[in-house]
Amino acid sequence: MELDRLTVEQARRRDGTKWVQAAPDVIPAWVADMDFPVAQPIRDAVMHRVSTDLGYPDWPWEQPGLPLPETFAERMAARYGFHPDPAHVKAFTDLNQSLQALLDVLTVPGEGVLVHTPTYNAFLMTLEAMNRPPVPIPLVPDGETWRAELPADPGGARVLLLVNPHNPTGRCFTRTELEELADYADRHDLTVISDEIHADLTFAPNEHIPFGLLRPGRTVTITSASKAFNMGGVHCAVAHIGSARARAALATRPPNLYGNPSVLAVAATDAAWRQCDAWLEEVLAILDRNRKTVAQRLPAGWTYRIPEATYLAWIDTGIPDAAAVLQRDARVMVAAGTIYGAPDTWIRLNFGTSGPILDEILDRIRR
Repeated sequence: MELDRLTVEQARRRDGTKWVQAAPDVIPAWVADMDFPVAQPIRDAVMHRVSTDLGYPDWPWEQPGLPLPETFAERMAARYGFHPDPAHVKAFTDLNQSLQALLDVLTVPGEGVLVHTPTYNAFLMTLEAMNRPPVPIPLVPDGETWRAELPADPGGARVLLLVNPHNPTGRCFTRTELEELADYADRHDLTVISDEIHADLTFAPNEHIPFGLLRPGRTVTITSASKAFNMGGVHCAVAHIGSARARAALATRPPNLYGNPSVLAVAATDAAWRQCDAWLEEVLAILDRNRKTVAQRLPAGWTYRIPEATYLAWIDTGIPDAAAVLQRDARVMVAAGTIYGAPDTWIRLNFGTSGPILDEILDRIRR
């Protein structure tokens, strides 16, 4: 497979933050960017837009990001049997911005937000910056996977932030688990903001189930093509505002207050969702092998549950200050578990790379 032949020397030519932030003798496996080149249809779509017209797009001013609502709705229906109303789909600049906009209109400073822990570091930073204290839903080890422990009392929270598939554990919640969560949201009248950005990176036989399928009127689904199609710098996301409460709250703000994606971002996202599934299947085959390779080659005594989705390995090394030790001694740059709310023995390792590069990472760690 062409995507699987990338060498360290070739990858170092990339000038994004993943490789630039690493010293010349360090291999980066930290930030959630893959090392694979972007699919050709995405490149073609961007270049077509550049060569045709970079003027104001022919979108109604109150509906930025067309045709993404229709594209998103068609993809959700085809892949997941979820039929979001395109009229309730809004484009944002990126996923974090969409979350902040929703928290801004649905909550007030000092009010807690339910969230599985550990969780995505950017979301923890958002909650801290906005003074929305996290109300933990602990994810605890359960055999080869993870189990959520819902608190008896949501502590006055009105919003539950769901990350599914989950970052950093790679958990893909089952229908039974999501039904339990939906019943909990019903009992406590919670609006659920469901981050499903890793949905397309789910490994069989696991199945991604959109939360909006279970409680469409209680859910806001936020997602982007950026993770599955490796274009984090494009900055384009969509939110399906299934919740009438959330729609009414957003309607109190000017329609462009929270920003809009650019015409290039819309072109790239539309191409990814409509034309790039063959590229995605090739990538998923590499990632499926890589998640198992990590399990086979980690040092004895390290704890790793093979992720059911994502390209992120969540590992307990048992070593204090593990990320710093690995960077110093193995010359491998990983993300420290502490930024996700875990002890410093934990690390998150990005295996979204070629076989040769992953082999070198694991060789260095074992040595």
